[in-house]
Amino acid sequence: MSISVVTLGTGTWPLVDQIERQHGSVTVVRRCLDLSELLACAHTGMARVALLAEGAEELTASLLEQLSLSSVRVLVLAGHDEMRLAALGVTIVPEGASGDHVTGLIEQVADSPDPAPSSRGHSHTDDHPRAATAPEPNQATTPDTDDTTVASADPNPFPHGGTGRIITVWGPMGAPGRTVTALNVAAELALTGSSVLLVDADTYAASVAASLGMLEEAAGLAQACRLADQGRLDGEGLQRCATRVSVAGATMDVLTGLTRHDRWPEVRAAALETVLRHARNAYHAVVVDTSFGLESDEEISVDSVAPRRNAATLSACALADTVIALGSADALGIPRLVKTLPDLTDAAPSARLLLVINKLRKASVGRSGPDSVAEAWARFSPGHGIDATLDWDPTACDEALLAGAVLAESATKSDLRQQITQLAARALRPEEDAGAELSSPGRASGTRLGQRMGAWLRR
Repeated sequence: MSISVVTLGTGTWPLVDQIERQHGSVTVVRRCLDLSELLACAHTGMARVALLAEGAEELTASLLEQLSLSSVRVLVLAGHDEMRLAALGVTIVPEGASGDHVTGLIEQVADSPDPAPSSRGHSHTDDHPRAATAPEPNQATTPDTDDTTVASADPNPFPHGGTGRIITVWGPMGAPGRTVTALNVAAELALTGSSVLLVDADTYAASVAASLGMLEEAAGLAQACRLADQGRLDGEGLQRCATRVSVAGATMDVLTGLTRHDRWPEVRAAALETVLRHARNAYHAVVVDTSFGLESDEEISVDSVAPRRNAATLSACALADTVIALGSADALGIPRLVKTLPDLTDAAPSARLLLVINKLRKASVGRSGPDSVAEAWARFSPGHGIDATLDWDPTACDEALLAGAVLAESATKSDLRQQITQLAARALRPEEDAGAELSSPGRASGTRLGQRMGAWLRR
C-alpha cells in the first residue's frame, strides 16, 4: 500500500531525495511552501503523513487537531523547537536519520491508530521529549511495533500526580444558577483545605469575576488557552494565569472568563482540554462554570474546522469526573432540563451525573416543594432521580453579589449555604463515597466585609 507524504521546509529535501530513490511504499506527493498549503493538502485527503522542518514553529494544538481530523500524522525533524512540539504530542525524527530510517518511521506512524484530537499531547508519564524510533532497514515492520516514547516538556510540574477531580456545573438555557452554584461549590471545597481552581468557561456570559468583585478583570482562561495552544503551558504558567482569591479565610485560584463576548474563538477545544488536564494534576478540585449550549454547532458550518462557540462546554463535560446538572424548579426549568438531559449524557458519557433542582420555592411548586418536584421529575424523566434540591434565597444571593462574596462569607448559616456544602461533598467524592460530608462544613464565620454589607442591607 502506498503512503502519500507532504513535506514543508527545505530541510526535508535531502531526506525526500533519499526516499524517492528507494521506489518503495512511501511517496512524496507535494513539497509545500508554507503551512497553509500543507493544511490545504491535508483537507483534500492528498496525504497521510506530513514531514516538517522549517515552519514547525507555527504548529499549535489547534492546527494539529485539524490535521488529525484529516487523518494526517505529523513528523518533525529534530532541532526545531523539540520540547514545545513534544508537549503537543508531535513525533520527533532523530537528528541525522537516514532515508531508510525515516521511511520506517513514516510506515510506523501511518499504521498506528489515529489518536483522538483531545488526547494529543497530554501524557505526563515519561521524562524525555517524544523521540520516534524505527526498525533497522532490514527489519520487518508490523502494525504492532511501536517504540515511540511520549513525554511532556514539563516532566513533573504538579504536586498531586493527576489525582484531582473535575467538577463541571452545567444547566440549560434560562439562568438556572450555574455561576452561583459553581462559585459556592468551589468556595466550600476550598474551606476544607483542598486546593481548588475555579474556571469560568462560559463563552456566552462569563460572570465569575464580576460575582467575586474583581475590578481588574483579565481573561485568565484565554491566556492559559493561548499557552496551551502553543504547547508552552506548564504548572507555573497555569498558576500565573490564575488569580488567587480569598474566600472566608481560605484561598482558591480563579481562571477568569472572557472579558468580551466576541472573544469566544480564543477558547478552542484542544487548548481548553489541555488546560483542564493540567489543572487536574495541579489541584485537588477543578470546578468549571459552563454555558448552556451542547449543540455541535460546527456541523452546520461551511468550514468544518472553524472554531466552535459550544466547544468549551462540550470539552468541560467530556473531561468531567462529575457533572452537576442544574434545572430551575418551575414549569419552564424542569422541562428544559428533561429535554436536554439526553444531550448531556452524550456529551459526558463517563462522568457521574448529579441532577440538582435549584431555586426551589413554594410559589412555583407548592408547599411540599421537594416531594412535588421529585414526583414531577419521576413522571417525565424516570431514568434518573433527583440527587439534591437547592432553596430559592434571593436575599442571601443578592447580599453576596453586592459584596462580591460567597455565601460562606455573607450568609453563613443560611439553608442554601448548607445545601451547597452537602452538594460540594457529593461532587468531590467518588461515587462509592458520595454520601460523605465535607470535613468542616461550618468552619466559616463570614468576612468583615460580608457581615457589614449584610447588616447594612438588613436595616
